[in-house]
Amino acid sequence: MHASVVKNLLKYALGLGLLVFVVWRNWEPSPSGAPGLGEVLRRPLNLDAFALALVLLVGALLLGITRWFILVRAQGLPFPYYSALRLGLVGIFFNTFLPGSVGGDFYKAAAIAGQQSRRTVAVATVIADRLFGLWALIWFTALLGCLFWASGNPYLTENANLQTIVRGAVLVVIVSTSAWLVLGLLPQRRATRFAGRLERIPKLGGPLAELWRAVWMYRQQSRAVLAALGLSWISQTGFVLAFHFASRTFQTEGGVGSLVQHLVVVPVGLVVQAVFPAPGGVGGGEYGFGKLYALLGYPEGNGVLMSLAQRVLMLLIGATGFLVYLWMKQHHELPDEPATTDEPATTDEPATTDEPANGQPTAPVTADISATAPTASATVPVPVPVSARAPHTNQ
Repeated sequence: MHASVVKNLLKYALGLGLLVFVVWRNWEPSPSGAPGLGEVLRRPLNLDAFALALVLLVGALLLGITRWFILVRAQGLPFPYYSALRLGLVGIFFNTFLPGSVGGDFYKAAAIAGQQSRRTVAVATVIADRLFGLWALIWFTALLGCLFWASGNPYLTENANLQTIVRGAVLVVIVSTSAWLVLGLLPQRRATRFAGRLERIPKLGGPLAELWRAVWMYRQQSRAVLAALGLSWISQTGFVLAFHFASRTFQTEGGVGSLVQHLVVVPVGLVVQAVFPAPGGVGGGEYGFGKLYALLGYPEGNGVLMSLAQRVLMLLIGATGFLVYLWMKQHHELPDEPATTDEPATTDEPATTDEPANGQPTAPVTADISATAPTASATVPVPVPVSARAPHTNQ
């Protein structure tokens, strides 16, 4: 059996095994007297809260797709919004059902690279989208945590665990933002040289070099980055509200988190779920949210239930993405095989001339490292102004 198949099967086993363990541990009533999952799941559900959570989650995911669209267009790539919407839904399907929470990113990278001549740039947009999304999560926790703390909110001032989470988020924001500012002082030749050095690292060199190129490429696009972060913060608000109402789906005892508490801890739980190497972060998300609820002083099982409600919502949305995937597959608009390995779907081909949308020639300019192979230089066309291109939808 192929090594990658064995690795993926182990990831499925890890996630499902952890999920079974978490559910089993919280199935019976807790020592504090809170009912177990078995009893709560037999009670009537609050379907109004569940439906509201679904609407909010769909809106948050659509904002995330719009963020990726903005990052792609910032690089002058011809990419209509309906293409971003379709690939985004397919990405949600793979993120939900493939090992890890980035399987859909690999597929999106392969699909958009097949549609563009500047393939490295196209792949870098997917990497940057994931990176800025996670960065915005940490910013979200740091900003709101400090706001609630400074305003004397008792949920923050009387909970040392939440204070620790906020301090950690603030530290990450300070360090990462400082690195981002220093990066702007780095000359391009050194950035190119550093990318080449990363390429020589065994096994991890390729992904690290692509990550570096994505960061460097968007360091030159401050306006697009600010727009992406702004959309991310709005999107994260939607995710938190979706979790908040999902937690009201079940009739639990022992209390559930307040909106203020969810605004602080849900982004942390989402990061845990995103990095856990199982399909959609299954098991890792339930374990993480259970522990976060325990830190808040609530029964761990209530956090597990909130995560399970959110997972059902993602399965419903992922099923929609599967239908879009089948349609695109039928029309030959996707790669033949999904990128299920741990390597990003990238190419080392140097950038080539984009096909101008209006049939007019373009003037070549020297490319930066985001549009070329790590050790090569190339010429790429100046993007045709948007107004001169064929019209795009939803712009």
